[in-house]
Amino acid sequence: MACFGPLTLAMLPCVFPISVEAAGPDIAILKSSDLSAYNDAVQGFKATAPGTATYVEYDLRGDLEQGKQLAGKIRHSNPSLVLAVGLKAALAAKMEIVDLPILYMMIVDPVKHHLTADNMTGVLLDISPDRQFKILRTFLPNLQHIGTLYDPSKTDATLHEAIPQAARHHFQLQGFPVRNEKEVPQQLRELLSASGALWLIPDSTVLTDDSVRFILESALTKQVPVIGFSSELTRLGALLSLSISYSEVGRETGRLAKRILNGEKLLPLKPIPVERVTLTVNLKTARYLGMTIPREAESLIDETY
Repeated sequence: MACFGPLTLAMLPCVFPISVEAAGPDIAILKSSDLSAYNDAVQGFKATAPGTATYVEYDLRGDLEQGKQLAGKIRHSNPSLVLAVGLKAALAAKMEIVDLPILYMMIVDPVKHHLTADNMTGVLLDISPDRQFKILRTFLPNLQHIGTLYDPSKTDATLHEAIPQAARHHFQLQGFPVRNEKEVPQQLRELLSASGALWLIPDSTVLTDDSVRFILESALTKQVPVIGFSSELTRLGALLSLSISYSEVGRETGRLAKRILNGEKLLPLKPIPVERVTLTVNLKTARYLGMTIPREAESLIDETY
C-alpha cells in the first residue's frame, strides 16, 4: 500500500489508511479591481459562505480584456462556483463561463447591464423604492408630496419605477429634471415650494461635492425634511437615510452561495435584495423641524446623530 499524507505525518507508520475529511467546495473570486468596498463585500461573503470552502482570487485591475482571460482560466480550473465582484468582473464571467454557477455583487442596476443567464444571478446593491417608501410612511405618516431631483439622461428609469411604488404607499412623487449642475438651484427652489419632503437618489449630475451641502442647507431653511441613501448624508443633515453596508451585500451573497452549493438547482431569475438595511436618523434635524419620531418607528433605527 502506497503511503501518502501531509509532511507532518511523514514519520508515522504506514499501516492504516489515514481518514481525511472531504474537501469543501472551490470558489473562484473575480474582482473588477482592488477597492476597499469590494474587499469588505468579499469578507462578508466568506463569513456566510460554506465554512469548508477554499478560495482562489483574481483581480482584473479594471481591464475587461484581462478579465476575459482570467475568466477563461477560471473556467478551465472548474471551481464549484464563481463570484464576480463589480461590473467588469461580471461581464467577463458572463462572456467566458456558461457551465458553472456565477454569482455577482456590488453592481448598480445589474438588469440594465443584461446580467442575465441561466447560470447567473446575484444580489442587489440598492434598496427598492417600494421598501423605502414603506419605511418612510412609518416615519412621516402625514406626508403626501415628495419631490426628487434627477438627470433624465441618467436616472429617468429610476424615477418612473418609483412613482407607482410611491403611490402604493399614498405618496405623490414628482421629479424635477436637472440636466446639468447649474440647474440645481432653480429646480431645487421649485421642488421645495411644492413638496413636503426631498427624496435624494444617487445621481452624479445632481449630487456633487459642491451641491450636497447646498441642497441640505436649502431644504432645512425651508423646513423640508431630506431622505437620503447613506449615513454620511444623515450626518450632514438629512432627516434619515436608508442604506446597505457592503459587508451585508457580501453576507447575503454568501447565503445565496450556500443554497446553491447545497444543491439548489434553479438560480433566482432576478437578483435578490439584501434582507437587512441600515436606517440612520439625525435627531438634531428632527428637533429643528419640530418633528417627533413615531414610537412604532423607533425600533427600525440603527444609528442616530
